Amino acid sequence: MLPDQLFYNTGILTYIWLLRNEKPASHRGRVMLIDARQQFEKEPKAFSFKRNRMTDAHRQWIEERYLKGWKPGFADENVKIFRREDFAYHKVKVVFWQTDQHDQPAIVTEPYEKTFTAQNVRKEQQFYESELTFRVRLKADGAEKTVEFVIIPADDAAEKFKAAMGNRPEIGGIEWTHRHYVKDDEYIPHGEDIVAFLKREIAKPIIRWEDRPQLGYEILPNKYFYRYQPPTPAKDLLAQFWTLEKEAEKMLEGLVNR
Repeated sequence: MLPDQLFYNTGILTYIWLLRNEKPASHRGRVMLIDARQQFEKEPKAFSFKRNRMTDAHRQWIEERYLKGWKPGFADENVKIFRREDFAYHKVKVVFWQTDQHDQPAIVTEPYEKTFTAQNVRKEQQFYESELTFRVRLKADGAEKTVEFVIIPADDAAEKFKAAMGNRPEIGGIEWTHRHYVKDDEYIPHGEDIVAFLKREIAKPIIRWEDRPQLGYEILPNKYFYRYQPPTPAKDLLAQFWTLEKEAEKMLEGLVNR
């Protein structure tokens, strides 16, 4: 990971990757990351975004750490070695029930956009396993009427549908009320228990989840070399504030006395 502001017309960060088909046995399945963001000196004159440059001494610093970093016992906070699996993750499709601000099941009313058949109503009953309310606008003899029927898990959905709909009337519109669910993708570190992760991170009743067969990989160098910088203590900030205020007062006095 190289310093920023190395190029003329872009502020992007720069990474150099060394890839080999034939690795020494001790290197196989392992990845070395080197943080060289501080290895630069300022340009005598800035050229747009190009404000930093690397010298031979900086390049030698990187080379030394690459060569020595694999040796047992080598310690440097700018060099870290990982297993390949440390960057792997599962992409899991998860469906879970949503709750409202009182942590009660969230209920929504919306248009029903599927083909309105007894078979589809039965599928909704099996999926939701909770009360469903259907309101159907029917057209007959130039007039409209609304038919409403409720299905609970214990009902015969097909029979309720037939009793409400009769002999295939013309439908003007349908809306239904049901429990709300959410579909989402969760990225779970490889090696972590998927069920435990979902239970901890989602904390909602989960309907189902599905893991993709392929692992994904993501390398975030900033994450691995992050160094916590404690905030300035409040007393120091207050002292700076009073100093600036006194300086401002002196400036105002100077303006008034002119």
